Amino acid sequence: MEIQSAHDFQALSIARLIMQAMNYDCCRYFAGPDHTLDDFERVMTSLVLSEKSQYSYLNTLVAVDDEGGLCGMCVSYDGGRLHELRKAFVDAAKENFGRDFSGMPDETSAGELYIDSLAVTECCRGKGIATSLLKAVVEKAKAMGLPAVGLLVDKGNPKAEKLYERIGFKYVGDNDWGGHPMKHMQYTLQP
Repeated sequence: MEIQSAHDFQALSIARLIMQAMNYDCCRYFAGPDHTLDDFERVMTSLVLSEKSQYSYLNTLVAVDDEGGLCGMCVSYDGGRLHELRKAFVDAAKENFGRDFSGMPDETSAGELYIDSLAVTECCRGKGIATSLLKAVVEKAKAMGLPAVGLLVDKGNPKAEKLYERIGFKYVGDNDWGGHPMKHMQYTLQP
């Protein structure tokens, strides 16, 4: 297994893993009652292909197996760029679903490399891939000169929270995203 920068040809697989990370209830929430998960997948795939989206393949690290198959992914970006990068999602939701998410609360801010999405394919779980992706993102933050790595974890997902704590993430506050109560956690980099 190797961690590497994502490529545009992996867009559909990345979009599907982003949806898994969001959870399908959140995806349905964003798509609205008149649209399907397939509609949302199509929009997410276009956002992964976009170079100006928070979900862009340019913001994504992937774990690939020896045959080049995608085992997992992690989307992360400078939290100070959230509004600039989120615009693509807001515009796509308006155009494709007739929904306006321009007033959505911020899940990150300047001063952290924000982990937007992290997921591992079902057949690859339990092999340390999420841990490897998280450690690679910490290295990415160091290379970018950012003082912290941040993420949100659903309060109903203690297994994920334990993984983040094992890596060194600490609870820093509460947040709400996609209609779910979340914990904001950060990994602080040593100067």
